[in-house]
Amino acid sequence: MNTAACQKQNEPAQPGQAVIGLTAADVLETRWRRLAHAGARLPSNYEVIVSPTEQPNILTAGRPDGPLTGCLRVPGDKSISHRALMLGALAVGETRVTGLLEGEDVLATAGAVNAMGAEAARIEDASEPNSWRVVGCGVGGLGAPESALDVGNAGTGARLMMGVVAGHPMTATFTGDASLCRRPMGRVTGPLEMMGARFQGRDGGRLPMTVTGAETPLPIEYELPMASAQVKSAILLAGLTAPGITTVIEPQPTRDHTENMLRHFGAQVETEYLAGGGRRIALTGQPELLARDLTVPADISSAAFPMAAAILVPGSEVVLEGVGLNPLRAGFVTTLRDMGAEVAESGRRTEGGEPVADLTVRASSLKGITVPAERAPSMIDEYPILAVCAALAEGTTRMQGLAELRVKESDRLAAMAAGLAAAGVEVEEGKNELVVRGTGGRAPAGGCRVAVDLDHRIAMAFLVLGLVTEAPVTIDDGAAIDTSFPGFVDLMNGLGANITAAGK
Repeated sequence: MNTAACQKQNEPAQPGQAVIGLTAADVLETRWRRLAHAGARLPSNYEVIVSPTEQPNILTAGRPDGPLTGCLRVPGDKSISHRALMLGALAVGETRVTGLLEGEDVLATAGAVNAMGAEAARIEDASEPNSWRVVGCGVGGLGAPESALDVGNAGTGARLMMGVVAGHPMTATFTGDASLCRRPMGRVTGPLEMMGARFQGRDGGRLPMTVTGAETPLPIEYELPMASAQVKSAILLAGLTAPGITTVIEPQPTRDHTENMLRHFGAQVETEYLAGGGRRIALTGQPELLARDLTVPADISSAAFPMAAAILVPGSEVVLEGVGLNPLRAGFVTTLRDMGAEVAESGRRTEGGEPVADLTVRASSLKGITVPAERAPSMIDEYPILAVCAALAEGTTRMQGLAELRVKESDRLAAMAAGLAAAGVEVEEGKNELVVRGTGGRAPAGGCRVAVDLDHRIAMAFLVLGLVTEAPVTIDDGAAIDTSFPGFVDLMNGLGANITAAGK
């Protein structure tokens, strides 16, 4: 983050003050604003200035001098971090969270719960890293924010927080950055309207959107038309304030962090496995949630990038500590092993109700496989980096059931197909699938510049690809990486990678 000068409202910048420049004029928030929302103290007569002339954070990855080696812990799980802040805000008492992801998305959620009357703040003198305290208001105790809730790029934060607001008799307006404001919210608003909430947004059910919560939320039984942990979680969070039992039926199991954490805080949640592979999740409403300390495991979605780099760069061996291995999130590890990757587990244990282990990943020769559609919910965020692994595998990798990738931070299916093709990889983009014909370990040409469309996972995926191409790969802007993986470049370079910023 460039920090050069600052500007008072309606006054020119003065020496020694700070201006925060963004990489594009349509990015509406910055890490500084989120830090302020999360508890940092800024003078009331100062504002963040968005500078559209600031140079983008252009990053280039090239072949490293040798193998990648080292032991590291990637940042905390983003999905669990969001939920820890929200459920801490809905509990009675003080919750302490260790290992919280301090990326922009999660900081935006911290700002949102603060704006509604809870207190989420970093513990500066804590002995454990990234420790936060959340003082909750109890179920039904949050209040209307005085201004719009800007959730930045956080799709999870937006959709889950809409569930929280839908269960309270309050009105709140949600907005976000340009990427999030393109993403449809209709799959969430539909069932929440059945519970009594009202929504007013842009055409297509997009942000900015005003949510008016129900005076008395109605418990519903809702069958998801397609697997979505975000929609399921929004309904369950709204159901906390409803009398009776709120039930969600999902056609395929999706990540169950919300159910696990609700139980951790004292809610009654029953899960029934159905014929055909689906699940019925039933929440008993109006519980008293009690503050509980928890540890956030390292994020498997973030760990996927150094894992892939270690597999692809010859001679590498990397150890990743405390990685979350929830069975409904571990599809990437399963798929790598199916492709022939050497991924060993040790020290398996439970932290905060979630299974974790240390992973040792070694350079491996990969073979192409078909990744079935039913595996997609357990690794939906890992397909960009899986496509990079497939690019160097022997044979064809076919990834199926990827419709969800069309409505992520970008159209990830199109972005990966375009970027891989530009790097010299043979790829075919289907409506809901991606087919990559691997090189059998031969380095793709590279030498391209990839437009990442402010998508953090697309950015990191192509930086990993650049470590194994003949010529370096450049991404047009790496600013979005901080939403989920602050410190990514330094961490990767600490292992021996070769990632540089323009002009350095």
